[in-house]
Amino acid sequence: MAFHDKDLRTPGPVTVDGWQLKRYHIDQPERPIEPEVEKAAYDQVPLLLVDIIDDGTPAAGWVVLHRGADTGAYLLAYTWVWDNAVEVRVAAAGQPALDCPDDDPTHFVEVRRPAVGCVWELAVLEHERAAWVRHMLAPEAPDLTGYLSDTRAEGPVGR
Repeated sequence: MAFHDKDLRTPGPVTVDGWQLKRYHIDQPERPIEPEVEKAAYDQVPLLLVDIIDDGTPAAGWVVLHRGADTGAYLLAYTWVWDNAVEVRVAAAGQPALDCPDDDPTHFVEVRRPAVGCVWELAVLEHERAAWVRHMLAPEAPDLTGYLSDTRAEGPVGR
């Protein structure tokens, strides 16, 4: 299979159970994420955030919803902890290789494997690390609003 870029969209931030999360959607150029997949994914987000300990770090991060070329859909919730570290919680749907019970891309289950993302998702991680340093760690006073408005540019992602 030849490598190809996918499309990245940034539909705007969302607040979930007090967490302020940027949103990134990655999909196939010829097949955008279906509304029912998006709804099922965002219904899953609160379950991924349930046991994150409040350590004083602003409750902020980002979510990546990635629609695979096959039946798979992947949801990654990244949160900042300890002021300068990232935790990730992952759910998948429609991907039997990740112990999903069926090939339904709306049937998300939490993934307990120690993965942090694939090559398309990691492009967002690169941007988010730099944005956190730029807005939260480097200035004299952290700028959470600036961080939340600083997203990776929409368009092709992968290379």
